[in-house]
Amino acid sequence: MTTIYAGLDIAKLNLQLHLAGRFHDLPNTAAGHRRLLKLLAKIPGVQVVCEATGGYERDVVAALHEAQVSVSVLNPARVRHFARATGQRAKTDDIDAALLSDYGSKLQPKPTAPRTEQEQQLAELVRRRVQVLEILVAQRQQTERLTVPALHRQAQSLVRRLERDLKQIEELLKRLRAQVAPLGERVRKLEAITGVGTITALGVLAELPELGTLNRRQVAALAGLAPHPRDSGQWHGRRSIGGGRAQVRRALYMAALVASRANSQLKGFYQRLRTAGKPAKVALTAVMRKLVVLMNHILKNPNFVLQN
Repeated sequence: MTTIYAGLDIAKLNLQLHLAGRFHDLPNTAAGHRRLLKLLAKIPGVQVVCEATGGYERDVVAALHEAQVSVSVLNPARVRHFARATGQRAKTDDIDAALLSDYGSKLQPKPTAPRTEQEQQLAELVRRRVQVLEILVAQRQQTERLTVPALHRQAQSLVRRLERDLKQIEELLKRLRAQVAPLGERVRKLEAITGVGTITALGVLAELPELGTLNRRQVAALAGLAPHPRDSGQWHGRRSIGGGRAQVRRALYMAALVASRANSQLKGFYQRLRTAGKPAKVALTAVMRKLVVLMNHILKNPNFVLQN
C-alpha cells in the first residue's frame, strides 16, 4: 500500500492539515483531534508528518497513536533546512502544512514510536529540573552583585524557593524510579559505570529512550557525538560533532568529567588522547561518546559484565 503523507502544522490553538491537496483548519482541542481522525480515516495508508513544538503537539500526537495512525514528529531545524533547499522562504500555516507533506513524500521519515506515560513523566521532570537549575545558578550570581538590602533579601528568598523546588523535583524522580521497576533496573545498570550517577542515568534515559536498541554508530549520531568529516579533494578539515540531541550531551558532560579521572578504562583513554596532543575539550567529547556507546551496549546485552 502506498503511503500518503499528511502535513500537520501545530500551533497552541490551531491545527492546519494538508491532506491529499486540500487544507483543513482545526482547533487544537479534543474535539479538533476527533475531527482530524475522521479526516484521516477516509484515506488508507496515511502517515502524519508534524514538527516538535515544545509541547503543543503532545495531545494530538497521543490521539494519533491511540488511534493507531502513523505519525512522524520531526526536528524543526530539519524542516527549515528542507524548506531552504526547495527555495521556500515564505512561512504561513498553510505553507508549513504543505511543506510537511512534501517533506514526507520526498524523505519518507520513520514513524515516531509512542511514549509510555512513565516515559513522558520522566522527560518532563528531567527537563524541568534543568530549567530550574539554570534559573537557580543565574539567581545566585545576580544575588552576589546586589547592593540594595531589600533587593538582596528578595533575591535570597527566590534562591531558597528554587532550591526547594529543585529538591522536590529530585524527590519526584527518585519516587518514579522506585515505582517503575523497568526504569529502576535500567538506571541500576547504568549506575554501575564509574562516573554515572542517578541524575545522569535518568537524564540520558529521558532524552534518549531508544538507548539499548541501537548500534554504536546510531547511538553516537543520535546523541550528536559522532565526528563529521570536513574534506574536499586533498584538503582535510578538522572533524567536529553537531546535530543530535543537545540534552543528552548536557546530561553526559559531568559524568564524562568524572569518568576521565576515576574510571580506569576511560581515564586511560582520555590520557592517551591528551598525550597525543588532543585538546581537553576534544578528549572529553570522545569520553562522552564512549560513555553513551557503553550505556547502549549494557542495556542491549543483559549478560554483559562491566569492568570499570
